[in-house]
Amino acid sequence: MLIKTATFLVSNTDHKLCPSDGKPEFAFIGRSNVGKSSLINMITNHKKLAKTSSTPGKTQLINHFEINEKWYLVDLPGFGYAKVSKLARLKFEKFISEYLLERKTLVNTFVLLDSRLEIQKIDLEFMNWCGQHSIPFSMVFTKIDKISSTELQKNLAKYKKEMLKHWDELPPVFITSSESKFGQEKLLNYIEQLLS
Repeated sequence: MLIKTATFLVSNTDHKLCPSDGKPEFAFIGRSNVGKSSLINMITNHKKLAKTSSTPGKTQLINHFEINEKWYLVDLPGFGYAKVSKLARLKFEKFISEYLLERKTLVNTFVLLDSRLEIQKIDLEFMNWCGQHSIPFSMVFTKIDKISSTELQKNLAKYKKEMLKHWDELPPVFITSSESKFGQEKLLNYIEQLLS
């Protein structure tokens, strides 16, 4: 898939106020500091589409970007250790889960995971929650340029082992680098496949 246009459309905290034109949506979510904005910019070939920041937790709204006037890329707030108050975090959790549970046009959720880290409990809990609620998702490992190939394979194997304790089979897995654009084509081809 070739991305010709990528336009920011709307931000809000209520899934009922999201676009109502019925176009398919693909959501991106992950813990704070997982490299979500960089990945979105890499996928769309736009350096500044999603705001990147050295401060984790910059995304605090549901952001809709219209891609090729055909589908929406949805940037969801990160979860985890962003420096926001407990109250704000609960509010995020409420509108994120409402969006994921209620949004009829949501085709797939890409759950971003930092390839350099050991399995994070919060990531597993989130993916298991998606599974319990039949929310289709894929695992996207980020920052593979910051880790050796051996380490990467070791971490992927650990994830696979842990996931298969709860799952009959793994969801689709992608490995990516926003620096080298590794994984861009596979992700876009997968989205194209789901759209057809």
